[in-house]
Amino acid sequence: MDEHRPMFAVRSNFGRRRVTPHAVIADRKAHIRKFLGEALEDLGFTSHGCAHLGDLRAALTHAVPDLIVIGLAGGAPDGVAFIEGLAAEAFDGKVLLIGAREQPALAAIQRVAKSHNLDMLPPLGTPYRDGDLRARLADLLPVEGPPKAPVDVAEALAAGWLDVWYQAKIDVRSLLPCGAEALVRLRHPAWGAVPPACFIPDAADPHFRALADFVVARAMADWVYFATRYAPVKLAIKLPIAVLEDPCSVERLRLQLPDHPAFEGLIVGISGADIAGNIALAREAAWRLQLHNIGISIDAGRDDDVAEWPSLAALASFPFVELKVDGKFVAGCADDPLKRAACRTMLDLAGRFGVRTVASGVERRADFRAVKEMGFDLVQGLLFQKPMAATRFARAVLACQPVEPASSPR
Repeated sequence: MDEHRPMFAVRSNFGRRRVTPHAVIADRKAHIRKFLGEALEDLGFTSHGCAHLGDLRAALTHAVPDLIVIGLAGGAPDGVAFIEGLAAEAFDGKVLLIGAREQPALAAIQRVAKSHNLDMLPPLGTPYRDGDLRARLADLLPVEGPPKAPVDVAEALAAGWLDVWYQAKIDVRSLLPCGAEALVRLRHPAWGAVPPACFIPDAADPHFRALADFVVARAMADWVYFATRYAPVKLAIKLPIAVLEDPCSVERLRLQLPDHPAFEGLIVGISGADIAGNIALAREAAWRLQLHNIGISIDAGRDDDVAEWPSLAALASFPFVELKVDGKFVAGCADDPLKRAACRTMLDLAGRFGVRTVASGVERRADFRAVKEMGFDLVQGLLFQKPMAATRFARAVLACQPVEPASSPR
């Protein structure tokens, strides 16, 4: 390689690559780098942070970024140093300055950058709204989704692409967080966030057990982090009924539970169709797992689940602790009589046995009012909290403050 060749002289065109955009965040303050990194990840970016120009040079040797975000927490000298360093390396990606609106240096550094012919986005003054950041970066966002072909879960496990995120369950009356669901996520190095349907294998797949073990182990480790650093929270994890059929899987699940006085137990969600089709197994497993502080939740997510309720209602005993109604029935229930009827059918079943109910997929205020009036105990959905990585969830949710519904269509 020519030693005099600028570091950034050759780079792929993002519009042709159509993969996850990569950003480098340059700011002296670690908490600002972390905040901006999370904001960019919400938009679909992968990101790295650096505090000094030397860090920036080192970070850029590993991947050619589409975007450099320069924060001005360190003042004008830092901003100018980053700009001149990028100009010296002939960086041809986008550059975004972020700083206080009233800070004179924001406009001054923007002029310096343009004098070096850097491709500058309009500067972003703080404080700003999420929509402002998205608008600045609209041209960098992917124009295609991730590949539809399945991602090999064994490769994902070995490469460390998997993570577990958490979405709060909110008490309908107090609006306080009172639990959370653990959700497996995969961030591919090229395609970014990949939908679960593209990587979660069938229960018969030899790698499924490893994936289930990963999710349980990570969730239990995160529970210890929540309990020791913030507050304990009751977690729910969705697993297939095949886990209940395997005595070894059940034993591994039991052994991974935290040995901590504040641990209130784990909820395992099983699809309603699987439970209705395996009543004897599900009941026996539910009774047995209760002895180990594990409760079974029925996750109703298909029309077939509602059709199976008569067989569940005929049971003399009901060892399940929760009934969770999927967003398929909840979203739009304020306007759709058929969805409300399905919700009421499931509420009637839960009421007969004294089981807690959860309405998931709540995204509109109107639907929240509807499920509250129908008598659901808990709600879960983007109206209140989106899924978050463990550290972010702990900071945002476990302060145990009331969670006000976000603005939404009525």
